[in-house]
Amino acid sequence: PPPYYYVSPPPPVKSPPPPYVYKSPPPPSPSPPPPYVYKSPPPPVHSPPPPYVYKSPPPPPPSPSPPPPYVYKSPPPPVKSPPPPYYYQSPPPPSPPPPPPYYYKSPPPPVHSPPPPYYYKSPPPPSPSPPPPYYYKSPPPPV
Repeated sequence: PPPYYYVSPPPPVKSPPPPYVYKSPPPPSPSPPPPYVYKSPPPPVHSPPPPYVYKSPPPPPPSPSPPPPYVYKSPPPPVKSPPPPYYYQSPPPPSPPPPPPYYYKSPPPPVHSPPPPYYYKSPPPPSPSPPPPYYYKSPPPPV
């Protein structure tokens, strides 16, 4: 029973609508607009530019042809090849490394700074006593 019911409704429902809708608006609508739009601007505007544009680009092509060969003759001179070796000789001068050792010798001095004060505190006391004997020994030599 199910297959029979499916074959009965499809045919009658899809047959009447197509012929009625396709036979009413298509003919009257696409007929009048085409002839009116194609007979106004296409011919006059598309006719003069083609011939004028085709005659302008031909002359320029011959001119760029000769320059290419001239440009190819400029890069051949590999005179810039020798300069590289010269540049290689510039970095060798690593003379600046020696300065570091000099800088290493500078910090030691500060270590010698603290001893002076210690030494200066020791001679002051014995200085007042030895001056007299030392002063007495100075005049005898000149005589």
